[in-house]
Amino acid sequence: MNSIKDYKNLNQKKVLLRLDLNVPLKQGLITDDTRIRKILPIIDFLIKKQTKIIIISHVGRPNGKIINDFSLKPICENLEKKLNKKIYLISNDVFKLKKDDLFKDPNNQIIFLENIRFYEEEEKNDIAFAKHLAGLGDLYVNDAFSCSHRSHASINKITEFLPSFAGLQLETEINALKKVTTDIKKPITCIIGGSKISTKIGIIKNLLPKFDNIIIVGAMANNIINFKGYQIGKSIKEENCREIVKEIFETSKKYSCKLIFPEDVLVGKNFNDKSQTKELYDIKDDDLILDIGPKTINKIKNIIKISKTILWNGPAGYFENLNFAGGSYEIAKAIINKNKNNSIYSVVGGGDTIAVVKQISDIKNFDFVSTAGGAFLEYLEGKELPGIKALN
Repeated sequence: MNSIKDYKNLNQKKVLLRLDLNVPLKQGLITDDTRIRKILPIIDFLIKKQTKIIIISHVGRPNGKIINDFSLKPICENLEKKLNKKIYLISNDVFKLKKDDLFKDPNNQIIFLENIRFYEEEEKNDIAFAKHLAGLGDLYVNDAFSCSHRSHASINKITEFLPSFAGLQLETEINALKKVTTDIKKPITCIIGGSKISTKIGIIKNLLPKFDNIIIVGAMANNIINFKGYQIGKSIKEENCREIVKEIFETSKKYSCKLIFPEDVLVGKNFNDKSQTKELYDIKDDDLILDIGPKTINKIKNIIKISKTILWNGPAGYFENLNFAGGSYEIAKAIINKNKNNSIYSVVGGGDTIAVVKQISDIKNFDFVSTAGGAFLEYLEGKELPGIKALN
């Protein structure tokens, strides 16, 4: 990919900048501005290069309709305060916009187009729509890795009509993921959780040949516990997964990758209950497995101690109840302790995992924290992302 850092003369160039500013909103207020803070480096870079910046982004799923609750206005206002710089939101029909209509005031440097998903052509990857958008700028920069698994007009087709470049955050994200997929420093460990093992089977199969340890926790571990002949009571379990679990064990053996699952667990009778530690053979019919137990925590911490690289996606338990948050917290603390002396490279991804990290520490205590969601997971599966392919 060509990097925007390598472009020789950006002065006064009109840059179409695709960002992911899909932040959570509640009654028009931003409840988490992590994604806005992550794009500040590319904005600062383009400001210093004296460019004219046209920001393209989206919020929510308006499905091609104008819905005021999905306006980018609150994001514009938030970014204005962070940059201490006036930003203009253009609500006009984008089809009626022309390049010469923009930046008539020479003091203007940043404008926002209104939510690009207000146009059904965006998600249809419409070629005419992409060509029209491209006509508003001199070059295109994708700094929205988290949207790059989408074949959308402002991510994919637009690159056919303009010189196109990777942004700073997109490059950072890909470089971080390369360190856990191709440029690996071993031993390498993956801690993977979530509720459905079928949604993560692609990742597990792709990583098994490359990783030394794969640790399965969370509700998806219940399928493995059950596969090994133990009762799991009324715990969450995905049906029809025995063949998937069997394949995971066979593949891990083939590639000499250690597969670790809980040896003991914390149970309750319901999600609001207090926790009780149990061995796997002692689980009752009315028990609900909601976290990993102390023996399992110690085993995972020992694996982290000897690892040089770690990927973590998915909490170890039902962390919303603090009685069942201990497993996730201890994993996070173990990684942070290794990070302090730079003896591990850590990549964390997934909304719930980030929520756990934020509850006990600053995300800066990890080498890279990805907010990319679907793109993060598809990259780990080894899939080709349309937005990245378009830049190559």
